[in-house]
Amino acid sequence: MSRAERRRRVPDPPITLSEEGGVRYLHFGNQWIQGAMRLRSPERLELEYLQRMMAWLLFVAEPAQMLQVGVGAGSLIRFCHRRLAATSVTAVELSPLVLAVARQSFGLPPEGERLKLVVGDGADWVARAANRARYGVIAVDAFDAAARGPALDSEAFYADCRQALAPAGILVVNLFGEHRSLARNSARISAAFGGRYVELAVPGHSNVIALAFFGPPLAIGWRALRSRAAVLARQYGLPARQWVRALEQQAPPGSAGFAI
Repeated sequence: MSRAERRRRVPDPPITLSEEGGVRYLHFGNQWIQGAMRLRSPERLELEYLQRMMAWLLFVAEPAQMLQVGVGAGSLIRFCHRRLAATSVTAVELSPLVLAVARQSFGLPPEGERLKLVVGDGADWVARAANRARYGVIAVDAFDAAARGPALDSEAFYADCRQALAPAGILVVNLFGEHRSLARNSARISAAFGGRYVELAVPGHSNVIALAFFGPPLAIGWRALRSRAAVLARQYGLPARQWVRALEQQAPPGSAGFAI
């Protein structure tokens, strides 16, 4: 039995919705939040971990092609489709039910020239020869039903993600910091990308956002990075200054900037 055949047999998660304070939440049959949307501002990134998944904007311009693995409530898709006019997004979701709920209850934009929605296995998608060197950014937010760790986390998967990235591409992965899967995934991502890997923890939450870099070496002075963060804050309303401070705290004492 192939990997795709095994994954097709995985049942759809038990989906429940809740609303509080003007925000609609997605759950997979438990209390863990799998996505959220503010009803009056659907393009806003309501959850802080999703905001941090946009930290790649500090380092690269809007890519021509972006891949989202795992749709959830469609927050990143809505944001990127609305705010990144130069970027076409492909989203791959294993569960037809999750995709249907994102469309019906979370305002997922309709498919068009800049958005392609695929029901399928994200691991198989990045492994396709046709997708090699295609995406400027790959964002992976595909937790298991218990919301304790990534559903896709093999060495082969991360290596295929690297191969699917265009030159100067970035992989962004949502990890769970209070689970044994964190160390395993950190090691596998770092190995797949030759150690060019950083983590941004989400203050007050268990999420850890991993960023892995592919392409030429990257070096940006702190002053330039802070200026870039200020632009992102004005243009997109993202707390980008916090991301730079987090990177500075991880850097060796006296470092002139971020280098990877």
